[in-house]
Amino acid sequence: MIIEARPPLLRRLPPGVWVAAFWATVVVFRFFTRADELRHLLTYHGNPEDMPLVVTAVVTTSVAALLVRLPLAAIAVALAGGLFSLGMWTVPETAVLQFLIADAVVGYCAATRSRPVSLCAAGMPVAMLLGLFLWGALNGYPVNPMAYGGIAATVAISWLVGNTIHQSRSHTEALRGRATEQAVTAERLRIARELHDMVAHSIGIIAIQAGMGRRVMDTQPAETRNALDAIEATSRETLAGLRRMLGALRQGEGESAPLEVAPGMAELDRLVTNTAAAGVRVELTRTGEPRRLPADVDLAAFRIVQEAVTNVVKHSGTKDCHVTVDHRPDGVEITVVDLGAGASAGSGSGPGHGSGYGIAGMRERVGLLNGEFSAGPRPEGGFRVAARLPLPAEFPLEVGP
Repeated sequence: MIIEARPPLLRRLPPGVWVAAFWATVVVFRFFTRADELRHLLTYHGNPEDMPLVVTAVVTTSVAALLVRLPLAAIAVALAGGLFSLGMWTVPETAVLQFLIADAVVGYCAATRSRPVSLCAAGMPVAMLLGLFLWGALNGYPVNPMAYGGIAATVAISWLVGNTIHQSRSHTEALRGRATEQAVTAERLRIARELHDMVAHSIGIIAIQAGMGRRVMDTQPAETRNALDAIEATSRETLAGLRRMLGALRQGEGESAPLEVAPGMAELDRLVTNTAAAGVRVELTRTGEPRRLPADVDLAAFRIVQEAVTNVVKHSGTKDCHVTVDHRPDGVEITVVDLGAGASAGSGSGPGHGSGYGIAGMRERVGLLNGEFSAGPRPEGGFRVAARLPLPAEFPLEVGP
């Protein structure tokens, strides 16, 4: 069974933990550098390092903890911190800071959430500003409409920036999805053409064996029987391959099918030699008991290794690659590992991804054979492609040379 590697521990910790650890470190440090620190942190007399610091620490930690799952609650916390800070007349910048934190969460919602959620997020600080304006006007406090309008403009700017990012991401995802669909379709056509070649090759063998059996059926009955056995075995194997690959229908491109026989795992040594000539040393390890594979499984296994190794040459930036082929009674497992940059699939480093469509093609091949596939960077560096191709239950156990 192929298991995806877990991310490092530091990446699994939520952002709220990091923010809380930062503020805890600051407070502990101040306890050792300023006398009577606790009394200072609970009062405010024009010093932003006293209670305003505590308010900022509580708000930023709460916002970081709520941001991903409850962004609207994060905005409410930031606005509540801003309202509380309004009572600190001698430190007015604290309230502005809390409001800017709310602006940042508004931009985050506009970039990552649906339109109704983002509009609700933008409406919360605007509603608070309107309420403060009306409360001040009704109670005789001096209010500056331009100041309130300027602060409200920061909300609109944050929402517009986030919405622009959201639209850009949506457009990029749509283009990537369309390109991936085209890559999968192209891979299906390629598989179908190779299946056509396999069938044509098998039919050619059947025709030759049938012709030989017809010529010697009167004089050499044993040879006729051998020919009929070969015809039966070849036809059964071909029909089994057709049943397993029925999903990959050839949709006609007007191309003539090549006459050579489709490659298989027997060509791995030649692939290793060709890759070495391209400047990448491939270490090939075979484990288990080699056996004859069905034509479609044999072809898919070779193509997976070929695609992964080719992309090591093109994209990984390394000169070494390790290919492991494990022959098992119920299938074959393939692993291709390199020690390149090990970036994400979209960045173009590591086996089998370049533009990301190599992985889509390999996953499509494995999926058509009901196998398992994984690809991604390794925690210790580099990139790993792994595939498991099962054998059909009716395929005979025949050990290869």
